Amino acid sequence: MPRFSIIVPSHGVTGRLSQALDSVLGQSFGDLQLIPVCDAPDAPAAEVAAGYAERDSRVTPVHSPPSDGLSGARNAGIGAATGTYLLFLDGDDLLLPGALAALDARLSETAGVDVLYVEHERAPWWEGEPTNPAAPLLAGTPKGAFAPADRPALTGVQLPAWSAVYRRAFLTERELTFPEGHFTDLGWGGLVTVAAERVAVLRRTVVRHRLRRQGSRLNLPGPHQHTLLDQVERVLTRAAERALPAERTGPLFDQLFAVVLKTASRPERLLSGHRAFFRRAARLYRRHRPAGHRVPGGSLGVQHRLLAAGAYTAFRALRGANRAAGGATARLPRPHMLRTRLRYARDLRRPLDPDLAVYCAYWGRGYACNPAAIHAKARELAPHIRSVFLVEAGQEHAVPQDVEYAVIGSRRYWEVLARATYLVNNANFAEGVVKRPGSVHVQTQHGTPLKTMGVDQSTYPVVAAQSGSFTKLLGRVDRWDFNLSSNRHSTQMWERAFPGSYEHLEYGYPRNDVYYTATARDVARIRRELGVPEGRTAVLYAPTHRDHHTGFEPGLDLEAFCAAAGEDVVVLLRAHYFYDRGGVRGSDRIIDVTAHRSSEDVCLAADALVTDYSSIMFDYANLDRPIVVYADDWEVYRETRGVYFDLMAEPPGLVARTPEELAAVFRDGSYAGPEARALRAAFRERFCQFDDGRAAERVVRRVLLGEPPEAVPAVIPLAERIPAPAAATLVRS
Repeated sequence: MPRFSIIVPSHGVTGRLSQALDSVLGQSFGDLQLIPVCDAPDAPAAEVAAGYAERDSRVTPVHSPPSDGLSGARNAGIGAATGTYLLFLDGDDLLLPGALAALDARLSETAGVDVLYVEHERAPWWEGEPTNPAAPLLAGTPKGAFAPADRPALTGVQLPAWSAVYRRAFLTERELTFPEGHFTDLGWGGLVTVAAERVAVLRRTVVRHRLRRQGSRLNLPGPHQHTLLDQVERVLTRAAERALPAERTGPLFDQLFAVVLKTASRPERLLSGHRAFFRRAARLYRRHRPAGHRVPGGSLGVQHRLLAAGAYTAFRALRGANRAAGGATARLPRPHMLRTRLRYARDLRRPLDPDLAVYCAYWGRGYACNPAAIHAKARELAPHIRSVFLVEAGQEHAVPQDVEYAVIGSRRYWEVLARATYLVNNANFAEGVVKRPGSVHVQTQHGTPLKTMGVDQSTYPVVAAQSGSFTKLLGRVDRWDFNLSSNRHSTQMWERAFPGSYEHLEYGYPRNDVYYTATARDVARIRRELGVPEGRTAVLYAPTHRDHHTGFEPGLDLEAFCAAAGEDVVVLLRAHYFYDRGGVRGSDRIIDVTAHRSSEDVCLAADALVTDYSSIMFDYANLDRPIVVYADDWEVYRETRGVYFDLMAEPPGLVARTPEELAAVFRDGSYAGPEARALRAAFRERFCQFDDGRAAERVVRRVLLGEPPEAVPAVIPLAERIPAPAAATLVRS
């Protein structure tokens, strides 16, 4: 039997779950059972948990459907627990270093306590100092174990479930489980306190609770606010059944109704039924008010008296007067408008056009990437939608002749942005673009993240200095309704890097559809257009951008590589999209394709890929063709840019650290040998999950046509997909 069972519900926090699990498994005290609770065996969090279970026998994943809520997840964890004591973490919280050792020592000192209350940190999700709200509550408590009657103000109501440790036998004997519904921590804390006979306190922070950017769901308006009264009634009824004396029920009553009055004083949380909430609260107040109860002083005391009297109109008038005095009048945010955008401001007052969609890729660089693929599929499946592509001035030539476009900054640009119902981008729209009610913003992304993204860049000074305001970034994230993902890794990293309330669409990348729909004829045509000599092995060299460089640096002597790799090798050079040209003088063996509109065409033309850390490797893997990682500065890149996983440990093919090693693997053919194929197969299994040739169709059907999620085409299993053939395959056949 382990000393501790740590239960970690994971719903909605997959991106940070691994950090929570690592904080437990990295403890110096190792006698533990770790129980991640996942939505279902095939849920994203379940994949994370299963990986930990494979590596560590102390990990025991269990499942609880999302419909059972947080209480159901925790109760499922309790059912699987075998430890002497139970701890609860949220899936994005951290167990602080040395926490279990400190808990073990304190529990040994106070043997047999039912509950050990501990301190915790509430850490702002972004900036600001952590607070320790439990410290004042636990101050002045006895040094040893004590009965709850000795400290009646310590009710548990004001402490979350993860700010205490519970003896499992005590919970089992008293048949204690988390009450269903919202505000389950409040109900649990009260029920546990009512049942406990011996408790103790550890004056040390044990858990770091990381506040979510969106705030607590319990603060959102909705009918769930009424369930607060269910929890209050449940606790006070249990206290009455146990005939607790007034000196214990008094603090419990006051703390519970402090929460009730906080909700009652915010009618915006109750979109309907505010009067009914107040009246029910008044009935509970009168029924459970302890004998000899003294009403608090000041404004709070007035609220108590009005609630006891059921004086709803007077209560509303009191709260309205207080809010007005505090200057709490809500104001709608208004974007700063320049003179040139006055027309945009006027157009924002016009109705949305339900059949207008606006697309943009790479900040207006042209018709490309996922937005272009969605645009093309929309013309086929949703021809009633008028589509306009946004491009920078001077890039009009990068848009096909039959595609309607608007130049960024023009009068027409602001007009379509104001009126469009659908806005699709693989980066972000300009700062001044307003997210209108009823509009739908789709963030398509433009790659799978190896390097850190979004707010995760903040700890890397070189990158952070170039990223601009993270506050403004998050303001743009708040406009997203949907965010595309091509694999579970991306889903988890986007959740961390871009915290928001958008919905993940695990549909694959539309731009990668062509890797499964292109034919041999298409491949041959593209090679001719790019000037690839017939019968040659075309190696695509696509290095990524380095934040610590001031311009494009090839990083490899391509002439020397060609000379050393073999006479049949030609190089297709494609610099990062930040650059218009690769800056390398072309020759009969080096073809600069940086300016070519479509990276997908370039990939189809290539027989193999050489890259360092560019996300193009994840897309190219769909073609199931050889990939070689040229990692001559991996350590520097990892330290200056930050990465989400160790590419050297999980590469898509062979890894070369020097120009000589790179040339050698092509010269001897090992770049396409058995070892390379095995590495590529594992890489494809992980990162080509949802790319199957139908991603664009799924997006159009779900977003533009409004079809339900279950109606969109299912993802074709990887083993059943047939990638476009390579030219080398055609030559050999």
